[in-house]
Formats: sequence, structure tokens, C-alpha cells
Amino acid sequence: MNLRECHHATGETMNIDEKDFFRQVTLRICGSLEIEKALWQCLLYIRNFLPASQMSLHIYHRDIGVVETVASATRDGFKALALNSRLSDLTRKNIEKQGLNRVRAIARLGDDPVCSPVAEKFNALDLPAVVSDLVLEGKLLGILAIFGNGRIRFTQEHVRLISAINEPFAVALTNSLRYRELQKLRDLLADDSRYFQDELRRMVGEDVIGADFGLKSVMDLVRQVAPMDSPVLLLGETGSGKEVVANAIHKTSFRRQAPFIKVNCGAIPPTLMDSELFGHEKGAFTGALSQKRGRIERAHSGTLFLDEIGELSPDAQVRLLRVLQEKEIERVGGSGPTPVDIRVIAATHRNLESMMGRGTFREDLYFRLRVFPIPIPPLRNRMMDLPALVQYFIQKKAREMKRSPAPGLTSGALDRLMAYHWPGNVRELENAVERALILSRGEPLVFDDIAPKTDKSPGIIAFPLSTPIAENLDMDAMTRQHIHRILDLCKGRVEGENGAARRLNVHPSTLRKRMRKLGIPFGRKAIGRL
Repeated sequence: MNLRECHHATGETMNIDEKDFFRQVTLRICGSLEIEKALWQCLLYIRNFLPASQMSLHIYHRDIGVVETVASATRDGFKALALNSRLSDLTRKNIEKQGLNRVRAIARLGDDPVCSPVAEKFNALDLPAVVSDLVLEGKLLGILAIFGNGRIRFTQEHVRLISAINEPFAVALTNSLRYRELQKLRDLLADDSRYFQDELRRMVGEDVIGADFGLKSVMDLVRQVAPMDSPVLLLGETGSGKEVVANAIHKTSFRRQAPFIKVNCGAIPPTLMDSELFGHEKGAFTGALSQKRGRIERAHSGTLFLDEIGELSPDAQVRLLRVLQEKEIERVGGSGPTPVDIRVIAATHRNLESMMGRGTFREDLYFRLRVFPIPIPPLRNRMMDLPALVQYFIQKKAREMKRSPAPGLTSGALDRLMAYHWPGNVRELENAVERALILSRGEPLVFDDIAPKTDKSPGIIAFPLSTPIAENLDMDAMTRQHIHRILDLCKGRVEGENGAARRLNVHPSTLRKRMRKLGIPFGRKAIGRL
């Protein structure tokens, strides 16, 4: 039996079986993945042999010069911590000079330049301590600190005793760090799951209204390009539905089970753009205390939707071009590339060719993105879809406001909507419906704040209608009734300058297809019904 004399916590001299001491401490420190609980069990045992009042474990982040306190234990209990203490450059140099595998007794923590920044946060500047570097395979993992009780000094026998248990503490800290990393990855997956579920909930029900009529040509292009991995460039005015079309491409592609990540390039400050798009490594800049994945990396194996691509800064354009060319990114502060597998859909309301001429948008990036351009018509050029859009938004917003049943329209409401030129496109229409629902107090919607246009926008003809519209119609019923009214006004004519197709701003064959689908007679079938 290997016995050595050591001062007891009361100051008395006692014999210690070192092998049993090592075994008992090892069992306790490796007995739980909750390192703070294991530390407490160790303290309750160790204080029978050492004048110890508190123990703490610290991780030294050499790259950023921070000591992170992860666990603390006193006689009364334990707690997990995430307490960061930044070290001065001089202190960091002292640590490097002193080397590893050191266990030393400190008479007063406040007098030690390395330990005092941490001791100050524990109100332990006047206490003695034994401090042990926890080293495994030649790498400094962290530090074990045992604070004294203020009455009895630590001796060299105490230091030698603590040196014997350095390795079990290093192993326990390694296990704890791995456990923490697993927890972090679990939280990361949970965060991704919440993020994607929120995106899915937000997009559920976002049908492409007008897919068979006003947006038929757009959806034909969507069906052609969706199975490919080619970049797509959506061109259209603000609020014309570019995000809905991008979502339709994703949902009909082979990547539909993977993430659909949206980035509004105009909403991210230039100083944060690189970090948001490409992510950053821990310590890359002040405040970067952990690694962060960017939006591009989040979209791995899925689709990245870059809205308002014309707002990207020149530096971000260069880095995005590398993503498209090399299929890899480099996080801010990173030391090497990270491969990514994404499909890029970009959208803009700006004239990128004019921006190239002014030197504000890169020509090589433009041609990389413009592999398959899809122009999206404004709402004023597909007014035939407006009745269905109105009914869709009424139902959608009524559900969000928990209003049941959804209100209908007053006589003349649809007339005002059809006579307006909608500079804000579908988004403006959605906002108008929401505003009308708020003001309606359960009554039919009026839209009396929608003023008819005063200018003659190309392709739009204003016309007065007087036939009242029934309330609470579904989309098809509202569209059917509206087409009937236009046909009445046009005396049954579908084609020509004074035909219904001209007034609805659609191709005659498109109108006939819609009428056939809705069971509206035309041609000889309509004779005698007008």
C-alpha cells in the first residue's frame, strides 16, 4: 500500500493511500457526462484530504485568447457555466512561455497575472489555489482550479497529489467537450428543423394563382427548368410574385425534400453580407464566439433563392461567382473551402444589363445567373387572374385573422379593383385585401380606398360595371360571374378591339380555355343566351 502523509483540510497530518485516492477520484470525475455534477462529487471527496472550498474547470481557447469557465462546484452544489474571460496579450505570452503539464500552488490568486482575470469573477482574488493544466496527447485542453479555504496553505504534497489525477480530469473534460459538441449539433438540427418548418408553414397554400391562364407561359417555363440544376433568373416588378415562382420551381424539382433558403440581398447590411451568406469561424471577428453556418451552407442539397440580386455588393458578387463556379464556399476567417451542393435561383426588378454598363454588376456573374431567364408579367397584364387572387387572399387572410366565415364583396368592389393599375402588383393587392378585412368589422369588403388610375397604362382599359356580385363565392364562381359580366358588356364578343379578351387583357384562346373550364358557353353555344 502506497501511503503518504498529507495535511488534512483541518490542518492535521494524515496518511493517504494514493492508489485508492486516484481510483476514487477517477470514478467520480468520469462518472457523469454532466461535468459540473462530476466535479461536485470530486470536491466532496477531495476536501477530506485537501483544504479545498471550491473547484472549477476552464477551457483555454488559444486562438481567440479566451478562458471559458464551463463548470463550478462548491460544498453546497454545482452549476454549468459559459463564463468567458478575455486575457491580455501579455498574459497569453506568459502562458505560451510557461509551457504545459504544470501543476502549481498559488499563495494568492490576485497576485497571479494568468489566474487573476478568472479569479476576479469568482470573488477569489484573496484565496490560495492549486492550478493544474489539463493536457492530453500534448494538447492543452483546459485548466483545473482548486480554491483553498483561506485558512490553510496548499503544500507541495497537495500539488503532488493533484498531479496524479491530472489525466483522469483531462479525459473527463475531453468527454464533456465531445458531449457538448453533440448537444450543439442536436440544437443545430433542431434549429434547422424549426427554421424549415416555419418556412413550410409560411408557404403552405401559396398556390400559383393563374398558372393555367395569366401565368401559363411562366409555368410552362417552370416545368421545363425545374428538373434541371441550372441557375434561373426571375425578372419582374416588385411584388409580382417572384418568390412564389421560385418556390414552385423548388417544389417541382428533385431537390424538393431539401431546404429552400431565401436571402433578401437588399435587406442585409453590406457589413454583415459575407457573414450571413458564407458564415464565419469562431474568432473571425469581435463577438464571433462560435462557428456560424451561412445561408448558402444551410441550403446544401437544396435551393438558394437570392431575391433582389442587384443589391449585392461588389465583394459579395465576387464570392458568389466562386460559389457558382467552384461549388464551394469559404467561411469568414476560415482556412479552407467547404463544398456545397445548391441550386441557385436569383430574382430582381432592376435592369442588370444597365447596371453592368455602369460597372455596378459583374458581367461574368450576370451570365452565370442568366442561364434560364423567366420574365414574370405584372398584375396589370394579367387582370383576368384578379378575381381569383382576390378570393384567395380573402380566404387566406380571414384564416390568419381567425374570421369565419370569410366576408364577401360589396357591389362595385371588384369594379374598383379591376379599374386600378396596381403599381405594387400582387403584393399590393394582398395588402389591400388585408386592410379591407381589418376595416370591414365582419361586413362585406368595400375597397373604397382604391382609386381608379388616371393614366392610360399600356394594355389596360377601364370599364364601368354595374351588375352586383354575390357574396362568399369561391374562386371559380367569382371568375365565372366576372367573365359573364364582361361578355354582357361586350355583347358576347370574345375577340377583336371591343371583345372580352381585349378588356381582360388576355389572349382570346386563353379566355376560351378558361370559359370552357368554367362551363361558360361561347360562339354558337352562346347565341340566344345574351
